[in-house]
Amino acid sequence: MIIQKVKKQHIVETLRFDGSYHLSDGTLYLRKLRKMPHQELQSLCSDIFTAGRSKRVYTEKDKGFPYLSNSDVVRSNPLDCCKYNSKKYAFDEPSLLKEGMIVTGRVGAIGQTSYITSELEANQAMGSDNIIRIVCNDKNISGYVYSFLVSRYGNTLLNRLASGGVQPYISEEMLKDIPVPIFPEEKQQQIHQLIVEASELRVEANRLLNEAIQIFEQELDYQQIDNGYQYGKISSKDLLNFHKRLDSQYQLIWKKIKKEYNHNIQFDKIGNVASSIFVGGRGKRNYVENGIPFLSSSDMMLFNPKRSAKKVSSSTNGIEQMKVSKKDILISRSGTVGNTIIVGEDLNNTVISEHALRLKINDKTISPNYVFAFLKTNMGLRAMEASAFGSVIITLNEDLISNIDIPILSSELQKQISEKIEEYISLVDKSVIKENQASALIEKEIDLWQIS
Repeated sequence: MIIQKVKKQHIVETLRFDGSYHLSDGTLYLRKLRKMPHQELQSLCSDIFTAGRSKRVYTEKDKGFPYLSNSDVVRSNPLDCCKYNSKKYAFDEPSLLKEGMIVTGRVGAIGQTSYITSELEANQAMGSDNIIRIVCNDKNISGYVYSFLVSRYGNTLLNRLASGGVQPYISEEMLKDIPVPIFPEEKQQQIHQLIVEASELRVEANRLLNEAIQIFEQELDYQQIDNGYQYGKISSKDLLNFHKRLDSQYQLIWKKIKKEYNHNIQFDKIGNVASSIFVGGRGKRNYVENGIPFLSSSDMMLFNPKRSAKKVSSSTNGIEQMKVSKKDILISRSGTVGNTIIVGEDLNNTVISEHALRLKINDKTISPNYVFAFLKTNMGLRAMEASAFGSVIITLNEDLISNIDIPILSSELQKQISEKIEEYISLVDKSVIKENQASALIEKEIDLWQIS
């Protein structure tokens, strides 16, 4: 319960008498920020806009530009699973995302905000009409403005603006008068530089991940498997094999995957190199203000997954079975299957939803980094998608992951892949640390202001 005096002036200005409004965090933060030295967001920006809904002609990767939704741009690797918009028929200049842009969700996921990296500009990535672009007058303060918007104060103000009963939304007009506190120039530059460095670390991390994947792709000589309409013959012997499955997706796609195998490479089952494959425990979730971060299988894919995470009590029944450890491989197993991460320092001992399947690799047999890299390849991803089952909610279970074939490359190539992934994990963790440092500096400075 919050108890506080409310001035008559505030009641008259808003024509509201309810305590839930006047004592909400958003209202209290807004009043505090407007009494601090500040500028409205629009005065710091050359433009705040949405690109409008352009023509979309989705195509193959080599024939299109990356086309990102708001859920894509906040991922650790935005280009991981995005769609591609035709270079020939659907190029749209206003949709292009530029380095240093700040983007935030317009519909649905209000408050999901991201800083556009050089990687996205270099790939001529386009953003959907559900992304609001914020372009600063001075690029050298864009990281500072971004840090404020993702801080506790800025994020609360964004969510406070949301309208709509069924589908919450905000508009670019709503953002213009957000008060951005003005700190000393040296402090602003310190915060901005942390975001620039975090952005560069993310780009380098994704480069190393892609290089590790390319080593696999070159060795496997693997062609893209089409998941669309197809037909073919399957022998009764194949139908009687693993799980006795009759569904065409499993049988036809697996047949094509195996046809692509390079027969000069030895394969083994993931189950043979795993120490355990299991679904995490599910206990009653008692959400608290100060507890252990709890992530869903979609949250774990974010570039800063714990920033807005809910927290569960450390006394939750079965909490230890819900935690994950370093080098665990997590795979989304229901709904959207095959989203895969490897746990680094940042997510160590975090509680993850049971919708993320846990894959623990016996590191005396093979490196967990190596297995993770394979699951990020086209072949690994298609093998997971082909193995999934279900007509309403697509599902992937422990047995199906265990049955996936993994190529066993030479010791030298395994070492190269493992080292690149090890550095990838380290850079991702360092990037998160720098982003959190930037937000913490802003929150600490605002917290120090005492407003009567």
